[in-house]
Amino acid sequence: MGKTVTFKRPDGKSVEGYLAEPAHAAGAPGVVVIQEWWGLNDQIRGVADRLAGAGYRALVPDLYRGRSTVEAEEAHHLMTGLNFADAASQDVRGAVQHLKAHGGKVGVTGFCMGGALTLLSACMAPEVDAAVVWYGCPPLEYIDAGKIKAPILGHWATQDEFFKIATVDALAAKLADAGVHHEFHRYLAHHAFANETAVGPGRIPATQYDPAWAQLAWDRTFRFLGRTLG
Repeated sequence: MGKTVTFKRPDGKSVEGYLAEPAHAAGAPGVVVIQEWWGLNDQIRGVADRLAGAGYRALVPDLYRGRSTVEAEEAHHLMTGLNFADAASQDVRGAVQHLKAHGGKVGVTGFCMGGALTLLSACMAPEVDAAVVWYGCPPLEYIDAGKIKAPILGHWATQDEFFKIATVDALAAKLADAGVHHEFHRYLAHHAFANETAVGPGRIPATQYDPAWAQLAWDRTFRFLGRTLG
């Protein structure tokens, strides 16, 4: 369904990404999809395809510049080598601007590492019209909530060992203090509950796909995007 495209960052550098488009793409709203720490793999392309099937132009910027992995140790290495501020303010913002140039409002969504980058992008890309965060958060001191103008939907797992639910409560308080409209949902689930590849012996410990919670979260996501992006 999708294709590889090249777009410009605000600093003029070029980035590749995966673009999935709906049947009627002209003027359609857009969503920038931010990868997990694995990279731009088939699973995250599938997320973009799912959004395209619902009528959105979905663009996944290739933050790792062509690299991806199935090994947790290598994924951790790739993630720790990523400049998060540069990724949010340049790669993701450039993707948002690219979609906006073709008409329609644009949201951002991301999972795990991508969830953290979604929050940073809401601070650093004023063009963002809505943000959907899936079980990922940067250190709270990096979030300048006063710069966030877009409404935020958050999906969090109460059994998450990577992003503790106490941090989510502190994030909610920080957003509330800054007057950011946010809607957080907590699920009795583990990290990566919406990643259908987090199953079986190949999954890393402390992650677990849950199809029931994933479906509910996606239903809420599409309702939210429908309200905020049109």
